[in-house]
Amino acid sequence: MATIGIELSDAGFVTAACAGSDPRLVDVVDQIGSAEWPGYCYQDGAKLLFGRAGEDNWFVHPRRVVHTFWSRLAHEPSPLQGGTKPPSFSELGFFFLREFVSRLNASAGPYEQIVFAIPGAYLKDAGTAEEKIGLLLGMAGELKLPLAGMIDLACAALCDPRANGFNPALPVVVLDLHLEGTDLTLLTTDGRLERKDFIHLPQWGYAHLLKQLTGTMGNRFLRQTTFDILEDGRIEQTFFRQTKEFFVSEPPEFRFHINTATRGYEMIAKREQIASDAQSFVGGLVQALQSFIKNSPHASEPCTIAITDRAAHLPGLEARLRAAGYSRLMRLPRGAAAAGAACIGGRRLKVPADLGDVAVETSVPLSDTRRSSALQWDARLQKHRDSGPPVAPTHAILNGIGHVIGTKPRFTIGHPDLGADVPLPENFSGADDCAVPLVHEGGRLWFVDAGPGRSLAGMETPAARTPIDAGDSLTVRCGNATAEILFAHCRPTNGSHAA
Repeated sequence: MATIGIELSDAGFVTAACAGSDPRLVDVVDQIGSAEWPGYCYQDGAKLLFGRAGEDNWFVHPRRVVHTFWSRLAHEPSPLQGGTKPPSFSELGFFFLREFVSRLNASAGPYEQIVFAIPGAYLKDAGTAEEKIGLLLGMAGELKLPLAGMIDLACAALCDPRANGFNPALPVVVLDLHLEGTDLTLLTTDGRLERKDFIHLPQWGYAHLLKQLTGTMGNRFLRQTTFDILEDGRIEQTFFRQTKEFFVSEPPEFRFHINTATRGYEMIAKREQIASDAQSFVGGLVQALQSFIKNSPHASEPCTIAITDRAAHLPGLEARLRAAGYSRLMRLPRGAAAAGAACIGGRRLKVPADLGDVAVETSVPLSDTRRSSALQWDARLQKHRDSGPPVAPTHAILNGIGHVIGTKPRFTIGHPDLGADVPLPENFSGADDCAVPLVHEGGRLWFVDAGPGRSLAGMETPAARTPIDAGDSLTVRCGNATAEILFAHCRPTNGSHAA
């Protein structure tokens, strides 16, 4: 029977089933016929409505809607009022999951086990992980779910066999947009795909962005039609729904339409306009990504930026990333984490006899991952993490031997037959085309990413360049052969650099 993977993102739960090697997404339809399942809860008297039904009341009854219970999963009380005491965030999460699973059972057919792909924020430190994992295990036990494992969402997303795959010689940063923030996860590939660094950006979420876009589009609508969408909460809710549809479907233009009792109002909006409205959001996100990579001791240049389907809807994100020097981009399919979790569970996880023994994974074997056919050779630059001023390197050191860099326009590390300035060892004999170019320009030495730069649309992009300073190191790999070149600054001796 199939293994079910569930992607626990508050932007919308996604489900996949895997009964062999090829996963398939499963639409879990809610009470109003929607398969979206965003993390909203609306209190309608004594009744709680979840998912799209909750989201559809956000602007109509804002004080009776809560959308933070998955991000704040804990025993603390929610702002909803009802009964003798307000339900806690964890209770709302349980009620949401209970309804979701009941409808999953009606949609997915028979299945053997379930694997959760859980948000990276749940695993940010030991204390948080103990609390969040304990609550999820409690929910699974109460619902009698055949839970076989929980996997870090970013890690699971890179195991989706439907994806294009990543180069296993380079680290990967997964950029994922959720309802209440953006997650940046850095994973390395030294033997295993392993989560090494993580940050959650609470101000960069769907809820904040879509509310902002609804406001800016509403002001534009007012200027063109003289009709104010804020006149009524239901009208504002309708306008929000149209804004979200425009944002997610990514058409070149979109027709906003509002009907009142007396007449209808229309406005044609262009994709360029919503891109302009989201410009500061996207710019801030890219700056946060740059800072995250710069400050991570596990990062290197180049690295692959894997963008989830949720984040890829951001207009102008790809162009901003390419302008920032990130040429190795890959877009993950919708439900990548759900599909990856389902495949991993089907291959090697089993439901334990004791719920406390459920596997919680932040790393997986490379055999679980969706890798691209690796290049015959590859190179990556590890920046020296030092707050002092950059110092220009004078020597490249390999196996204890220093090679003078000099000032000529091009300095090459590679196969001896190519006339490289720094010849690689004999065990690189299979990489007869290996040449890592370093160039002098503007008074700096630059590493040029020799790998192909392609955008998400498949178009060629300029090769990314990174400045090299003393203390940086360059790792060149070909199969099992590895060489590490250290860049150093040697003080002059008698008017010349020491050799």
